[in-house]
Amino acid sequence: MGEPQMGDLPTSNPVIELEGDEFWPLSGKPFFDVVLTESAIKPKYQLVVRRKFSATLPSCTIPTVLAFRGKNWEMIYHGSSSCKRLDNWKAFAIDNNLKVGDACVFEQLECSSTRLVFRVQILRGDIPSEFLDELDGDNVDAPIVLE
Repeated sequence: MGEPQMGDLPTSNPVIELEGDEFWPLSGKPFFDVVLTESAIKPKYQLVVRRKFSATLPSCTIPTVLAFRGKNWEMIYHGSSSCKRLDNWKAFAIDNNLKVGDACVFEQLECSSTRLVFRVQILRGDIPSEFLDELDGDNVDAPIVLE
């Protein structure tokens, strides 16, 4: 049996219904955040998971669901490579009009051997482009301060 493909995603999964507004306090479940750079919102539409957080995720390729504003997007999480990532998240990026400088918070709701589920918050940003190259790394010990 090969790696899961988009057509392999279960069709019997119910829509993940979440109450509340667009923003909510985090629940204490694992989460990671990403400030979007051009590589995340242009072709290939790959979202790399920060190394610090990726250690908590499976080291395999499995179907993944992103839930935002009462809607779900299905994609594939690749955890078997050195660069763990979400592939084919193009529909999510386009449907939610994501732009360079926006940030997403991915709160892990489910992590099983059959799928991952993240609840997403989108924070619209206007981060100057000269800072975005620095954000591609995992250097959280050296925050960027905008004055």
